[in-house]
Amino acid sequence: MPRPRKCRRVCCLPDSNRFGPLDSPLDTENTVNMTVDEYETIRLIDLDGFTQEECANQMNISRTTVQGIYDEARKKLAKSLVNGNVLWIEGGEYQLCDGRGNGCGRGGCRRHRCGRGFEEDIRTEGRK
Repeated sequence: MPRPRKCRRVCCLPDSNRFGPLDSPLDTENTVNMTVDEYETIRLIDLDGFTQEECANQMNISRTTVQGIYDEARKKLAKSLVNGNVLWIEGGEYQLCDGRGNGCGRGGCRRHRCGRGFEEDIRTEGRK
């Protein structure tokens, strides 16, 4: 029996969840779907300069899980850029942090700097 999947801790949802060419049609053939946890690994590793180990601690998952998520996220970014596809960021198995900075790694929690409002302190999204 496999272990139950952990929800990945995410500090902040993106301000925009759709990126790509302005003239691109919005159909399933011209879109690439990235999950929120994939977005978080790109943000932490590429933007904030975290190592995979630091990213894993931040997201409350193993380093090998981060590596897999990060590899998939980079493939999706490349596909979107090279092929001119629209990139949608939504879904996945994640839990927003509590906003108090508990366990949010170096630099503290980013949740208070987010431009989006939240209905609850902690929210869990289902699989998509």
